[in-house]
Amino acid sequence: MQIEDLRLAAALLRESSLSAAARSLGVTPPALSMRLRKLEASLGLVLASRNARRLQLTSEGERFGREAHELLLKLDGLRDSLQRDDRRLTGSLRVAAPFGYGRTHIAPLLSRFSRLHPGLRLQLDLRETPWPDRHDADAVVHVGSVRDSSWVAHRLATNERWLCASPAYLRQQGTPRSPADLACHACICIRENDEDVTLWHMRPVAGGARKTETLRINPAFETNDGGVARHWAEEGMGIVLRSEWDAAEAVAAGRLERVMADWSFGAAPVLLLVPTRKGRTARAQALVSFLVKAAGR
Repeated sequence: MQIEDLRLAAALLRESSLSAAARSLGVTPPALSMRLRKLEASLGLVLASRNARRLQLTSEGERFGREAHELLLKLDGLRDSLQRDDRRLTGSLRVAAPFGYGRTHIAPLLSRFSRLHPGLRLQLDLRETPWPDRHDADAVVHVGSVRDSSWVAHRLATNERWLCASPAYLRQQGTPRSPADLACHACICIRENDEDVTLWHMRPVAGGARKTETLRINPAFETNDGGVARHWAEEGMGIVLRSEWDAAEAVAAGRLERVMADWSFGAAPVLLLVPTRKGRTARAQALVSFLVKAAGR
């Protein structure tokens, strides 16, 4: 058995189709199908049933894929242990991140990281929901809290939620001072995952004994894209509740103004997640150290 057979089995385990597995291995689907038939013939087993759209592993195929994955991790760990002395990192490093934050913040940082480690092959997968759709990522950037004991979370940013509107909108419609005032304003809502985005939770920053207030918003505009929502707010269409990481630049440039800053709308921390086992590899640890340090500046 060759290492290419292990990579094939691991790819079949993590991907949903033969074509997706072929893409991840950098080969054509016909070549992968032929390699799979040869492997099955040599083992005397059927590892998968497949058609043009779907790949279904047999129980033997699932077991082979899991154990192949474990063996590949051990081989990577051996290589990393040999490389720690000379600090040269090689191999592949896959990072998954949300579209907006990944494009704006993670992609530039990975560009800097690649110049420090030219031997690494970096892959950035931008997804609508990188968590929990993590696939075979070595690290996942996630906005919001996560509870999973098999992954270690490193905070990159606290990321408060800011309520913002354009100066022109506020001159025309007035500035809200309390939750009750929001009923008189055009609110822009962002649909994310399965959250109830029309239910806004807020509490006074100097809260004392006051509890969190909950307000049901009747949105004037809705979108599933945070960048579009922010742009609508900049154009004076209404008030938007947006993550600090996305709104801060527009506020600094004067395109938006933060309103009701004495009220907290909660935080959605930006986390870097690494599996506990993979987190011990040299290249994953180097990535964690770099991103945590870079984000803290």
